[in-house]
Amino acid sequence: NGVTIAGGLGEGGATNQLDFPYGLFVDDDQTVVIADYWNHRIIQWKNGHTTNGQVVAGGDGQGNGLNQLNWPTDVLIDKEMDSLIICHCGNRRVVRWSRCSGTTQGELLIDNIACWGLAMDEQRYLYVSDIGKNEVRRYQLGEKNGTLVAGGNGKGDELSRGMFRFPKK
Repeated sequence: NGVTIAGGLGEGGATNQLDFPYGLFVDDDQTVVIADYWNHRIIQWKNGHTTNGQVVAGGDGQGNGLNQLNWPTDVLIDKEMDSLIICHCGNRRVVRWSRCSGTTQGELLIDNIACWGLAMDEQRYLYVSDIGKNEVRRYQLGEKNGTLVAGGNGKGDELSRGMFRFPKK
């Protein structure tokens, strides 16, 4: 049996609700951060606090300011920098938000990318999927172009292409 740890009270914009939760990340201390797509925010639930979440990025309505998010699709926690890394496809960018109290806007990391998913490896390389180019790129933090690691040959169903499908018999 599962236990609801975030939302569960129908769709909406209150801190005890979510509206199209998309990407999520669970930290070592069981903190859960969620890309709340239609609410244009990142909301966090600490272990044991199941009543209300805390808005930790965005929450100022949909927009393109660095204090706003526009359809966030994924989020991860960068423990070394004590920050959140967020992709929001509506603004075609990846941003970093400090987790320090009082942070009111993000910092632009990667621009002009139809980002959808994020991952970070142990060497702190950032992997970003670009649904516009059907590819995945690896970035060193601070790098703008990245290195192609998957796809990049257009939409298709061959192994060299960026569309993922189940194997055929």
